[in-house]
Amino acid sequence: MNKDIQFLKDLQIELKTQDHDVQASPRYWTVGDYRMVGCPEGNQDAYHVGLPNRDYYDDLNELLKEIKEDIEESDEYSNEAKEEFYEIECDSTAIDWLQGYYDEDAYLIPVREEHIVHPNTMFLTKAEAQRHIRLNHYHYSPKAHTYAMTAWRAPKVERLLNILENFDWENFGEKEELSSE
Repeated sequence: MNKDIQFLKDLQIELKTQDHDVQASPRYWTVGDYRMVGCPEGNQDAYHVGLPNRDYYDDLNELLKEIKEDIEESDEYSNEAKEEFYEIECDSTAIDWLQGYYDEDAYLIPVREEHIVHPNTMFLTKAEAQRHIRLNHYHYSPKAHTYAMTAWRAPKVERLLNILENFDWENFGEKEELSSE
């Protein structure tokens, strides 16, 4: 029981002293991150590329880096293909090269970066959320971060967090000892 009380005392101190991230009470933390989603042409941050014959659907620039390594390390490509590859200047010339030398059905997918809150993440403290991200980084993008949220119109959550932040644990222990005598 004493370990539990000490845990609650420590949690209380952390709840009272942690950064609020400009978030109203009752607050909790989740994992915020970013993902790329398809969007209309003209609203994109970048392009992904679809290569149906190679079952590849991902970042155009990453694919071009991989192809550049292949060109420099192997004789898989003709001299003409190599020369034209090094002349790629934009997304349009990149897709032309891909259709000519890599996958004739290649196409561009306009994408934009969208902020998300990962489901199934909820932490009482920012430090706990940071630790979770550090220990589970392989589930998230390099842009993963703590994200504070308010449990809006959740009276039970608000009451519980208020108790955790304000309960007088010092006097609680004394009262318990007096009642057991």
